[in-house]
Amino acid sequence: MPELPEVQAHAERLTAALRGAELQRFEPLSFAVLKTVNPPPDKAVGIPLDEVRRRGKHLLLRFGELRFVVHLMQGGRLRPDGNQARRPRGGAARWWFADGRALLLTEAGTERKVGVWVIAGDPRGVAPLDELGPEADQIEPAAMAALFDGHPMRLHTFLRDQRILAGIGRRLANEVCWTARLSPFAPTRNLGEERAAQAVDAIRAAVTEGLEDERRRNDMSASKERAGAVHHRTGEPCPRCGDAIRAVEYRDYTVNYCPACQTGGKILA
Repeated sequence: MPELPEVQAHAERLTAALRGAELQRFEPLSFAVLKTVNPPPDKAVGIPLDEVRRRGKHLLLRFGELRFVVHLMQGGRLRPDGNQARRPRGGAARWWFADGRALLLTEAGTERKVGVWVIAGDPRGVAPLDELGPEADQIEPAAMAALFDGHPMRLHTFLRDQRILAGIGRRLANEVCWTARLSPFAPTRNLGEERAAQAVDAIRAAVTEGLEDERRRNDMSASKERAGAVHHRTGEPCPRCGDAIRAVEYRDYTVNYCPACQTGGKILA
């Protein structure tokens, strides 16, 4: 799933490409993609795109006072539509512009989880953004320590919970724990202020590295293209100490870590 760096860089790309383009119509291509009824999407017709911004892992397309909030989920992509096929493969929604260009939301696979919400005014207090935590790269150490204390759970789970911190997913959670030299299974309530500061520094470093890479690209990277020290590197040597990277496998994701750097040599299960 695209995380904070990928979504932020893509918002910047879309703004640069389409700012000022006047919306001609919005076309849902999938029955379930539009999650709101009021205001209707045609309220934005005739209004130019001001910018595309990001909140957590969501893209926000602003047309005057209206926002189209887009959640890409696991397999979604939002790209300029050069082909403009009548029935595009994986098509979920399309924005047509008066100058003849179009923006196409697609989703790979069959799950159909991508969504579009149309919101008037400030979208932060309205679903799907109303339950998001603070931006992960903006939080300060003292606030992180308070969140650790208020949400007792494993660190890796904490980092991925969008209600606590917005923007981090599976890859960044693995990288943040490794960079901070913290066990992904460490109980947050036991971490304290010093380790909260380590986690904050690690988040900022991981986000900065990801943004630098994404901003060099013309399109959003695929998961396998994203750099990482431990994520998806099971069995490879740790770039810091040389120990073998280990994995704890779950049905939907994998926790990668270095025993020597993060768990005092303990193998997690």
